Amino acid sequence: MTVPVIARLPDLKAWIGKKSHFLFGPRQTGKTFLIRQLLPEVRRYDLLDSSIYLALSQRPARLAEELAPRDKVVVIDEVQRLPILLNEVHRLIEERGIRFLLTGSSARKLRRGGVNLLGGRARTRYLHPLTCRELGAHFDLGRAIERGLLPAIYFSDDAKADLDAYTGTYLQQEIVAEGATRNVPAFSRFLRVAAHCNGTRVNFSNVANDAQVARTTVYEYFEILQDTLLLHEVPAWRLSKKRKPLASSKYYFFDVGVASALQGRLVRPGTPDFGTAFESWLAHELFAWRDYVSGEAVSHWRSTSGFEVDFVLGDHTAVEVKAKENVSPQDLRSLHALAEERKLKRYLCVSLEPRGRRVGEVGILPYRQFLDALWTGEYSVA
Repeated sequence: MTVPVIARLPDLKAWIGKKSHFLFGPRQTGKTFLIRQLLPEVRRYDLLDSSIYLALSQRPARLAEELAPRDKVVVIDEVQRLPILLNEVHRLIEERGIRFLLTGSSARKLRRGGVNLLGGRARTRYLHPLTCRELGAHFDLGRAIERGLLPAIYFSDDAKADLDAYTGTYLQQEIVAEGATRNVPAFSRFLRVAAHCNGTRVNFSNVANDAQVARTTVYEYFEILQDTLLLHEVPAWRLSKKRKPLASSKYYFFDVGVASALQGRLVRPGTPDFGTAFESWLAHELFAWRDYVSGEAVSHWRSTSGFEVDFVLGDHTAVEVKAKENVSPQDLRSLHALAEERKLKRYLCVSLEPRGRRVGEVGILPYRQFLDALWTGEYSVA
């Protein structure tokens, strides 16, 4: 299949026109393509290129020697491979006013290695897999759920083989490259078990038993998944008063296709796993909206009495996700319970229904209608 050119939402030109930036995102989310598309004339150093890596690792000062006065913007790809280079970047920002775009598929070494993070001289942004808004007419819900939204896999002629390669080879290599763990077999067992926890509050003891590793190791492995941007933590929203909230977080893999492949299955409409995958896909849309547009927290709510709402946006909008063409009153019980708190502005059920409607304080919306409103700013703090 020919891969069309997709206009991505992040505006690199606007970002880098004001200040240096870190741009993080899992591999194959399209960082390099986006840079080539929007910043084609900019000098770029790819630290996956062994010759470039060796030259700069031996003499980081070479970077300054190679840059000409016309180089006002410079891209360094996979900067986590050579954290020491950030000292030179810092100096060039201060002395020459150069703006850097520093990309990486992991923030682990930078966050945990005590390296120079430029002291506030660079902002941090994230690139996610494709969104419904970016794909436009190319978006197909069944394809998105089955394959996920990594560009090369979404448009692949053999998505299953590509997903197997991504999850089987790349993820293990990424962990080894990070030096995060030397016990690759144990981590591989954990990864398969963790994938089955996608979209849930995790029982770490059960995961430890199933993966045959220590509970303390499970905590470490979950940190690795978050640091390598493969997992998002959704904390609990705890402002409800009438019903005591639980404090535990939920976790979502960054891509629904990758999560399903790790589980050993591809999910299609009409299958028992479709509802969970639909929720996971919508979570991805919310994470992208948070990082590209709003900057607001995405959390979830569950009371000790068992009421649960999938997502709370900031402190203003509750979102329940139902992969149903006919939402029942029973499906809205948790939203109505949360509405009794009088804490939020909106209570929404995002569904497969063909037309929107309202039941009391709850708006039931087709998913496309919800996403159109989300990305145009209707569900904002204002």
